[in-house]
Amino acid sequence: MRCPFCAHPEDKVVDSRESKEGESIRRRRECLKCEKRFTTYERIDEIPYMVVKKDGRRERFDRQKVLNGLMRACEKRPVSIGKLEAIVNEAETFVIDSPERERRTSEIGQLIMEHLKKYDKVAYVRFASVYLDFKDVREFLSELQDLLNHKDPAAVATVKPIK
Repeated sequence: MRCPFCAHPEDKVVDSRESKEGESIRRRRECLKCEKRFTTYERIDEIPYMVVKKDGRRERFDRQKVLNGLMRACEKRPVSIGKLEAIVNEAETFVIDSPERERRTSEIGQLIMEHLKKYDKVAYVRFASVYLDFKDVREFLSELQDLLNHKDPAAVATVKPIK
């Protein structure tokens, strides 16, 4: 830190305190050359994680919004809140791990759908019907048919294929 009086690059910290609000640290410093004291404040530089919507708009990643969508899809389904939290945590980690600090909603949605598909097929279809924004019934039926074609053999025997 350069001294504001003589521009010398070296100083020593003589006192540190957390601010009243707890959002910054106040430091009293003393220049090693001119011995004058000055105060600095340190704050966390919080850059938000962003999602890029289908239309190109950017908005902050909101884990509560993701959880609410999952809870709607899993309403009256045997999926524990713990599993939903795990999905949200993974989605959040996926966004945080991005070097650009942003991800496309399509990438996040795919990740979520893959997890839902493992836990509950009905919840998966509910989520997909909103997320994939089917244009007509054929697209919806196509997704259902794909789901039926990729089920485990024991489950397929109990479900009639869609024609």
